[in-house]
This record gives sequence, structure tokens and C-alpha cells, in this order.
Amino acid sequence: MSTQVAANVAANVAVVGAGWAGMAAAIAHAQAGRHVTVFEAARSVGGRARAVPAKLPDGTPVTLDNGQHILIGAYAESLRLMRLVGVDVDAALLRLPLTLQFPDGDGLQLPDLPPPWDALLGIARAQGWTWCDKLALLRAATAWRLAGFDCAPNTSVADLCAPLTPRLMAEFIDPLCVSALNTPAHAASGQVFLRVLRDSLFSGCGGSNLLLPRTDLGALFPQAAAQWLAQRGGQVVTGQRVQRLERQADGWQLDGDTFHHVTLACPPWEASRLAANVAPHWSAMADALRFEAITTVYAHASGARLPRPMLALRSTAAHPAQFVFDRGQLDGTHGLLAFVVSASTGDRAELEQRVLQQAAAQLALPPLQVVQTVVEKRATFACTPALQRPPMPVLPGLTACGDYVEGPYPATLEGAVLSGTAAAADAGKLPTR
Repeated sequence: MSTQVAANVAANVAVVGAGWAGMAAAIAHAQAGRHVTVFEAARSVGGRARAVPAKLPDGTPVTLDNGQHILIGAYAESLRLMRLVGVDVDAALLRLPLTLQFPDGDGLQLPDLPPPWDALLGIARAQGWTWCDKLALLRAATAWRLAGFDCAPNTSVADLCAPLTPRLMAEFIDPLCVSALNTPAHAASGQVFLRVLRDSLFSGCGGSNLLLPRTDLGALFPQAAAQWLAQRGGQVVTGQRVQRLERQADGWQLDGDTFHHVTLACPPWEASRLAANVAPHWSAMADALRFEAITTVYAHASGARLPRPMLALRSTAAHPAQFVFDRGQLDGTHGLLAFVVSASTGDRAELEQRVLQQAAAQLALPPLQVVQTVVEKRATFACTPALQRPPMPVLPGLTACGDYVEGPYPATLEGAVLSGTAAAADAGKLPTR
């Protein structure tokens, strides 16, 4: 049945996709007085940051995530939206100073001080680094700051960090780059990397803090956002993939339903498919993006516990994980560890075996048993130098949002929600309630 719109009633707005960007857009549309309908192809909300059910080896049900995520203190929009929809941020997130420490204690841990003193003291105290390492990083960080955290668009992270020592590249830059950009340093954008450093390490007190979820990613924001929207007259329709987008004289049609405005908050390949007939140039830009995979291997052993909630791991081709998280110290699932392989390659079974071998070699733990392995083959776009990302405005009455649209950040939760809020604002003046 068509939903007819008129100028004297609240604007009908459709949001295609109930991930973090889509729910942020839906909230902003609702706050602007518009009637919002969210269409989600999956049967649950959250997109590429959602909850997934699983069972421990003894059969105990457990809620995992489709990938272990890290937030940071500088994620102001994510934190604002969580609070808005009723999430107790202090209970839902474990706040820690930025730490990139390995199982042997080597690595960096920033003290809880205002920038730049936290970075200066943290670098000076870093375990396992020589003074040559520390001075090289201090010189580089000073040069980046004096340059306004800017560089030529075609500069890679490896180019940017060429003056650094091999140890710094292996134990600081490489894990930081792959965790933030999900792209190896030799292929990652130096410009985006600098923006991340500026807005985290140098953004203000607490901006570089790690925020580790103590609950599943669905409960952390998208489920609460869907409830918030329903309480204000909006709706989220799950299990319904939009098949066709058509331009009309009075707005847009999605599978026969008419809307004043449509926000495409689905993955770029889906947005490209829907926009192909109405905006072929924009569709081609979205279609040209390349993607990187992220694999999360959940493994369990009775009594398994890490010295910290999160540890960095020494990553090689044979030992591919860059980080491991102790879910027992986060959500209370004791004995469960989450190994994260960013920019992952290879098949699932091969990755599982390599991660188990890595755990045996680098962690003093009982033998682990794989619980579940989640491979997100297109987890993020490849954040390469001088990348042309599709713009947020597509056509009048049609916007796109997601971590992949044009913007200063890599594929992060913060980038996603910022784009969602901005896409709703770009809808302009529409009839309101």
C-alpha cells in the first residue's frame, strides 16, 4: 500500500539500514519532527556491529558480537547518542588509559594525564623500547603536530612513519594503524591516520582512553535506539530488504511506498545497487570501493584469564591476531577470549588454527577450544591514500550515510554515527509534526 504524503503533515522519511549510521540518522530525523520508518534486511539491528548468539563448549548460551570493537574517549557523538537513548555509558563501557602492551609487559601505556603530558610520559616509560625508539617517536609526533596533523593526500602511513625505528613500526604503528584503519601501514592513508591521532591522542583529557564494551554491541546502542524510536512513533521493520528505489514528482518510492526523503544507511554495495538507476555516477563511486576483512576468533578454556582486559599480540603471517580481549573481565563470560585479526586473509579454518597456535606461543593459558569464528569479509573499506569516497548528498531528497561516505575518518563506529546525524541534517526543511 502506498503511503501518500502531503505538505501539511509531518514528512515521511525512510532510512534503509538499521546499523549504527542508520539508527543515528533515524534519531536525528525523529528529533527534527519527521515520521521515520527504518527498513533492515537482517532480522536484527546493528549492521556490522551487532550481537550474535553462540554456545560455550559446555552448552551454555552466550551472546557474542560479530566482531570485537573498541571505542575511544574521543567518540563524542557515539557517547551522546548512547546517553540519549538511555544507555548507562559508565556501566556499559570499561574506560582505561590507552594501552598497547604485549603479554610480556613490553609496549606503551599512557597515564591518566591531560595531553600532551600523557603521551610524553607514556613514551618515556614505555617498556622494551630503547631511548632511540622513544626519541624517534617524540620527534615524529612533534613534527606531525607542528604540521597541523596534515600531509600530502597520497602519503601512506609507512611513508609518514619512515623515520621511526623497526621496533616502533612493529609494536606501535602497525597495530595502531590496523586497529584504527583496518588497512596495513604500507597501504593505509597517512592523512586519515594523522586525523585519528589528532582527534584521539591530542583531543583533550580522556580522548585517547579505551572504552571496552561490557555488553554486547546490540545492547550498546542499536537496540536501545530502536526502542527510543518506537516510543516516538517511528518504526523499525526488520527482515525486509528494499528492492527498488524510484524517483517521483512528490518524493521517492521504496517498493511502492512514497516518502519525502530517503536516507541510504545500508552497506555501500547495497546503496550502489539501489542508486544505480537514479544516480549512476554516485553509484559507481560507491561500487569502486575496496574492502578489508576482520576475523574474530572466540576461544574458551576453563580458568583462562589475561593479566589485562585487552592485550596487544605480536602479529606475523603465522600468528595473525593483533589483539586479544578477555570477555570474563568485560561481560563476565569467564574463560572466553576474543582474538581479533584485522585486515585478515585466508580461510576460516586456517585462521583458527593459526590463532590457536599463536595463543599457545604467546599466552600462558590452558589449551583453548574454538567457540565461534566470525569472518566479516567486507568489514570496512580499504582506507588507502587519496581515496575518493562517495559524498553524503546523492540527489535532492536522497542522502547516504555510513562509515564509507566522504569524511575525515576511517571505518569506525564514530564515523558511522557522525555521518548518520549529518545525513538527517542535510535533509533540509521538510514538513514536521
